[in-house]
Amino acid sequence: MADLTKRLDSNVTGNFFVDASCINCDTCRQLAPTSFEEIGEFSAVTTQPVNGTHIHQAYQALLACPVGSIGTEQSDKMAVSAAMASFPFLLEDGVSYCGFNSEKSFGANSFLIQHPEGNWLIDSPRYMKHLTDAFEQRGGIAHIFLTHEDDVADADKYAKHFGAKRIIHRADIKAMPDAEWVLDGYDDIPLADGFQAIPVPGHTAGSMVLLYKEKFLFTGDHVWWEPRTQSLGAPQRLVWRAKVMVASLGKLLNYRFEWVLAGHGDRIKLPVDMMHAKLRDLIAQRGGTSHRAV
Repeated sequence: MADLTKRLDSNVTGNFFVDASCINCDTCRQLAPTSFEEIGEFSAVTTQPVNGTHIHQAYQALLACPVGSIGTEQSDKMAVSAAMASFPFLLEDGVSYCGFNSEKSFGANSFLIQHPEGNWLIDSPRYMKHLTDAFEQRGGIAHIFLTHEDDVADADKYAKHFGAKRIIHRADIKAMPDAEWVLDGYDDIPLADGFQAIPVPGHTAGSMVLLYKEKFLFTGDHVWWEPRTQSLGAPQRLVWRAKVMVASLGKLLNYRFEWVLAGHGDRIKLPVDMMHAKLRDLIAQRGGTSHRAV
């Protein structure tokens, strides 16, 4: 819970604020970009929300913050309840953002896919009753796809609650040693109809992305959207092998997808040809060469 006495000076005057416990994970800036910005090494409220939509987004950010560093001078209980009820919120075609990011994964995003043959959780949010209830109402969780070792968070608790199978690459198995489904090698792996695991070593040795319906690409920490530059981004530090990571980026040009849904960094939907163009730009920026696109 945010501490008013530790309110950062970078916040503008008003009801919402960020305190000094902020870990600058970007969650609030993704959810409420009109209110929160990065100032130095922290996020801060740079514009107080005044209309209903922006206030709702600010309360979503408050709830999703993994370390509880966002607070209000005066809380609106009805607005908090509405923001709580909005999670998980639908993006498109049965795919939702879970909210309630976990400190264990440094605030990584997680996603839910509702599917008639069993729902999928992509990485893990905080373990909490609101989400277990919400998942149960949507049919439970059959599979938990873990993009890499950093973002497993409370996957073990969700797996136990729902009897779900956790999927992880063997190279990152130390993060979830009792996972039910361990993938090997670096060739693409069909997991179910419409689901394909694509190993993309680089950030970690066992990093993977999940391609769903040739439309949604769940990327973990492999690639994300940069709103300020309107470009795709990828890690430049905390990287297992930089050249391998660039090659893994090039590999993605062999697939069709419209959405990039990242663990860290913003999400984006673009036409396939534009997505490939942005990806080529990123690869060229990193000194790589592009694979042939489909």
